[in-house]
Amino acid sequence: MHDSTYFEEHHLATREMVRAFAREEVAPVARHFDDTQDFPWENVKKMADLGLLGIPWSEELGGSGLDKISFMIAIEELARVCASHSITISAHTTLGTSPIVNFGTEEQKRRLVPRLASGKVLGGFGLTEPNAGSDAGGTQTTAVRKGGHYVINGTKRFITHGGVGESFVITAVTNPGQGTKGISSFVLTKDTCDLEQVKGLGIGHDDAIGPMKGFRSGKKEDKLGWRASDTRELIFEDVEVPVENRIGEEGRGFINFMRTLDEGRIGIAALSLGVAQGAFEEALKYTTERKQFGKRIAEFQGVHFQLSDMATELEAGRHLTYHAAWLAQNGHPYGKEAAMAKLFTSELAMRNTIKAIQLHGGYGYTKDYPVERFMRDAKIGEIGEGTSEVQRMVIARHLIQGLTL
Repeated sequence: MHDSTYFEEHHLATREMVRAFAREEVAPVARHFDDTQDFPWENVKKMADLGLLGIPWSEELGGSGLDKISFMIAIEELARVCASHSITISAHTTLGTSPIVNFGTEEQKRRLVPRLASGKVLGGFGLTEPNAGSDAGGTQTTAVRKGGHYVINGTKRFITHGGVGESFVITAVTNPGQGTKGISSFVLTKDTCDLEQVKGLGIGHDDAIGPMKGFRSGKKEDKLGWRASDTRELIFEDVEVPVENRIGEEGRGFINFMRTLDEGRIGIAALSLGVAQGAFEEALKYTTERKQFGKRIAEFQGVHFQLSDMATELEAGRHLTYHAAWLAQNGHPYGKEAAMAKLFTSELAMRNTIKAIQLHGGYGYTKDYPVERFMRDAKIGEIGEGTSEVQRMVIARHLIQGLTL
């Protein structure tokens, strides 16, 4: 893809800045955090200082005042060296902040977005439940109105930033029996579980937000990949949430969340693209250095074919991803294109990482090289924010709607 297709000068400047940060600050510690599963607070602080936690939000709201394409570039560049660092900015921005920016009141935006955009607090998004995964309409968390507040009870599952975050947009049933039209969304706050670690960092905690009684995070998941990303349950036990914390009208929660996920899919596409690119670069480097049978293995025709397929599919994935981002940025419908980009790049990330391990031979199966981590990090792209099967359903729905209009 030629840089001028979707990118202007400021996009290239963002790319260089994030690429340098990823190379110098993230790559050297990526394996350590994968091994320990610790949340990389020091690097999150550096990302906050660079403005990476508020890229697409206006400067009035405390953001960097850049655009969606810049945001996707940052996600891709971080994922080229560490998907856990990448999902931290992706989930925080798209899932934790965008519902407030897109559907919140002016007061909600003023109160919360500057804190999120600056990294003062981390945000998350509570949709998935033990019995509501792909079927998000099966939400069982309830919100019962009592005067000036709602009482919320339930559990959310697999929530990125569940422990480390302090601000969460969640869904709950306000009108039982009305299916998806009975679901509303709310913003809830709690203390980070890492209060000790963030002391003195200047990010991660804000006393002014105030924790809500009965709202806490549950057990931390021990995951195959994205191991430096914090994933936990959220538990609500008679949490009293002021009516002012409802986002949008009652009954609009499901529709608004589906719109949030459309945009989130472009983020997962960019992340998957980065993982696929990183794996390809490692394979290219290794095959030009490693010798067998008296010559570099990159000189064998079978290796040529593998590398050529990887590079060709990367170009296709890049076009799909940045085309969807361009449509979103310019106010065009992009649901189908986001689903296509996410489907293609997440499956591409699996193909490329498996090929990269194969091209490394026995070394690829060890932790001496990052390709095994890339493969583990790639897999969740086919599951999170709508499985590959759900993406195919979304795409088909758009195709059939196009015929019946």
